[in-house]
Amino acid sequence: MSPGCEPVWITGVGAVTTFGHTFDAISDALLGGRSAVKVIESFDVSQHPSQIAAQVESIPCPPGCDPVAFSKRVRLAQCVEWCCRTALMDAGLWDQRHELRIGLALGLGVEWMQTWEFDRRHGGQRILHPELETSSLVGATSRSLGLRGPAVSLSAACASGNHALALGRQWLRLGWVDCCLAGACDMGVTPVSLAGFGNLRALSRRNDQPTSASRPFDRQRDGMVLGEGGAVFVLESQRLARRRRAVGRAEVAGFGASSDAFHMVIPGSDPVPGSNAMRAALTDARVTSAEIDYINAHATSTPVGDACETRILQLSLGDDLPRVPISSTKSMTGHLLSAASAIEALACVTALSRQAVPATSNLHDPDPQCALCHVPNETQPRRVRVTASNSFGFGGSNTCLVLRAVA
Repeated sequence: MSPGCEPVWITGVGAVTTFGHTFDAISDALLGGRSAVKVIESFDVSQHPSQIAAQVESIPCPPGCDPVAFSKRVRLAQCVEWCCRTALMDAGLWDQRHELRIGLALGLGVEWMQTWEFDRRHGGQRILHPELETSSLVGATSRSLGLRGPAVSLSAACASGNHALALGRQWLRLGWVDCCLAGACDMGVTPVSLAGFGNLRALSRRNDQPTSASRPFDRQRDGMVLGEGGAVFVLESQRLARRRRAVGRAEVAGFGASSDAFHMVIPGSDPVPGSNAMRAALTDARVTSAEIDYINAHATSTPVGDACETRILQLSLGDDLPRVPISSTKSMTGHLLSAASAIEALACVTALSRQAVPATSNLHDPDPQCALCHVPNETQPRRVRVTASNSFGFGGSNTCLVLRAVA
């Protein structure tokens, strides 16, 4: 098999979530249907119309890091460091990292804004001196870990993680790296982001019902709920993984992307661009819609967005629509913004690993405009060999990622 066609495996996972920071803990929570949404207590929300989020309370210091220095870093930097280090450890590559060309492709949305906002909230003035920001988070992470492969950050809104995984797979197939860290992180529950999305009227205002506020596909949905965290995956070729007897958690089998070219924040009403991304991913993976066992929907719990995605799914799946189980784990995790597709790829890995489909929590009154094969409120044990994860970001950035069980 030529390098350009060789399967690429996920052999390690590092994650920060409101459910915990290990694959097993996160999988248990996703399949247990637990919502992580609470009233925000880390800053004053009394003047915000939406006062709830799925916020990470703390990030542990990774093994080998100086706890004092780690505690002084902004939360986004802590998240990236934890995810990357623990992913390499999970893959069994930590001790070999200096001997390999390890790439880093990381989705990051608003790195400097989060740094400046954190500094300003603590009395600093870094926002007035952008010339002081001499190193990107990706560059700092590469130096911290001693990585010798290419390193890039990318921003494609909610689709950033899917793009990062696709880029990492391409680097491997081009022979540029021996393995790659790919994923996305976002610690976006901040006063500025809460105000911005609140002013867009994109957020749920069910402040007295935090755990049931995110209601994808439900007739009573009134907006999304912010979440935060991240997930980073170790990607390597099937050949290398087998040679070192690594455990393959999933194969990155297919990817498709398109753009709506419609509006900065409003989803396009035409389902064709989104469907093009899904169909491209299936073609890339060499599977048909009849072979899909589970779809993790982008569905954010907004009235317009969920209905638009339903039309995309209906067009893409055709006659297979009634039998393909579809759910939105944002009902439990909230919307992780730039990290959304990374954490939802992890949910697909969970489905493949546990042979069970996570549910859409709080789906008690399905919207007739969202007529799909829902997985309401309870996990469904079932055979899962092929999964697809949709992510449709601001600006019309559409992606679909196909993950397949390792043969």
